[in-house]
Amino acid sequence: MKRRNAAYALVLTACAGSLYVGHTESIIAAQGRAGVQAPIFEVDPLWPKPLPNHWVLGSTIGLSTDAGDHVWIIHRPQTVEDNFKAATFTPPIGACCTPAPPVLEFDQAGNLIGHWGGPGQGYEWPESNHGITVDHKGNVWIGGNGDKDTHVLKFSPSGKFLLQIGHQGRHGGSNDVENLWRAAKIFVDPAANEAYIADGYGNRRVIVFDADTGKYKRHWGAYGNKPDDAPVGAYDPAAPPSKQFNTVHCANVSKDGFVYVCDRVNDRVQVFRRDGTFVKEGFFDTKTLRSGSVWDMTFSRDPQETYIYIADGVNEKVRIVLRSTLEVLTSFGDGGRQPGQFFGVHNITTDSKGNIYTTETYNGARVQRFLYKGLGSVAKAEQGVPWPRTR
Repeated sequence: MKRRNAAYALVLTACAGSLYVGHTESIIAAQGRAGVQAPIFEVDPLWPKPLPNHWVLGSTIGLSTDAGDHVWIIHRPQTVEDNFKAATFTPPIGACCTPAPPVLEFDQAGNLIGHWGGPGQGYEWPESNHGITVDHKGNVWIGGNGDKDTHVLKFSPSGKFLLQIGHQGRHGGSNDVENLWRAAKIFVDPAANEAYIADGYGNRRVIVFDADTGKYKRHWGAYGNKPDDAPVGAYDPAAPPSKQFNTVHCANVSKDGFVYVCDRVNDRVQVFRRDGTFVKEGFFDTKTLRSGSVWDMTFSRDPQETYIYIADGVNEKVRIVLRSTLEVLTSFGDGGRQPGQFFGVHNITTDSKGNIYTTETYNGARVQRFLYKGLGSVAKAEQGVPWPRTR
């Protein structure tokens, strides 16, 4: 199989060469193989609780959980439509509503317990904030994907500024080791205290810095090669796999030391060692055009991190993938505005109990929770909306 004409493919790279194995997406679920199990989820339609102060959300484009299972989101207040912010006009044209502060923190009960964000002294707030990560020390990292967003920021949990990597409005392309360009997301590896940045809206790379000092460590492009900023053309499902990333949207490090990269527009996940050595790749719904099929991912919370959960904001679903093989077991979700449906599902994370959280960009503008219900037999490839069985 020399071309990407299947819905899913997996490439394994061995020391002496490469082994190429083709699969159709959700082959396990489609075949109904006996004994195959996957995590089961149900949407929690009552989480979170309504925001106070007539606050509303704009495009909600970042999500993280901290050590205490508090849920952090970041949204874009400037994207709230005029008809939804009547109280902000001078004079006000109505009582409802006002955009909430950019950074919001919820407890497990769904209460809003913290909020902050925006321009301040000593740092440059992004034009278009994008991504939020709470690291193992409790610090909060924020990126941005505006044209002048060539930096990331680090704050304390209360919003005190701690560190800026890069200088707003300055960048030298995908091999600039001082500045970023439209970074999508940050992941801090606690084992080495290193910040992995998915520097992928403007640049085509993963870049790594010391999480305390911001000192540059290393970077790489697709297949572990030096990234190249030459034009690559529009994504073509029938073409050979691209040698360059196309919108690096996440870079997550597993406990066993592998770096999983969301190559969003190329409909693929590439896996590396921490030093950037390429290991393998998997493709998902390769006929997906426009924004691609791999928007964000997170690992299951069992000690082996057996599963990967992948958010897909074009096909409006969450895939449940076996991490060892990158095989799709099943998926849940559908397009729509009801609980358990999605409108631009953009980010995904888990808490210590194994529950999944998602955020939605565009006019989806919300965060949802999906309760972990244990392992169950895989009955079908597409579960649809995971509505509570007891309701």
